[in-house]
Amino acid sequence: MSTAEIEIAVSIEDEAWTTALPGAEELCRTLALATMAIAGGELDGPTLEISVVLTSDEAVRALNRDWRGQDKPTNVLSFAALDDDEAPVVVGAPVLLGDIVMAFGVCADEAAAQGKTLAHHAAHLVAHGVLHLLGWDHEEDEAEAEEMERLETTILAGFGIENPYGETEG
Repeated sequence: MSTAEIEIAVSIEDEAWTTALPGAEELCRTLALATMAIAGGELDGPTLEISVVLTSDEAVRALNRDWRGQDKPTNVLSFAALDDDEAPVVVGAPVLLGDIVMAFGVCADEAAAQGKTLAHHAAHLVAHGVLHLLGWDHEEDEAEAEEMERLETTILAGFGIENPYGETEG
């Protein structure tokens, strides 16, 4: 793990998050830092920054449409700044790892459908999003997808959260 300081900025754009999940900001910070501790590798920079935005389905739908060509809301979107080879790098300035954006309605509906608390589902999605910011991808490589799931399960287990994929270790 890097020795850089890690800053997690959490913005709540949809108050439904704070109504349904008191402590949402702290949950996001805690899970993002835990994920960085386990999977952060040797990132360089005086300070690493991650932004987490808790917003509405409508806002995520617009982002998903504009950036991924899918005109529907989704639970979480990750925008990894390190994927942009043309992003400016300022020596000594914080290194932005990227943004994680989560849709309240989709997340709440998924949690209910899966018989999970919103807190546990949101924790999983934050860990999942941070892994994407670190370069992990579950869509292109099955082995990488399995390793990503293993990391998520390990991170969540540290907080007493069951395997989000419903499998038990044997």
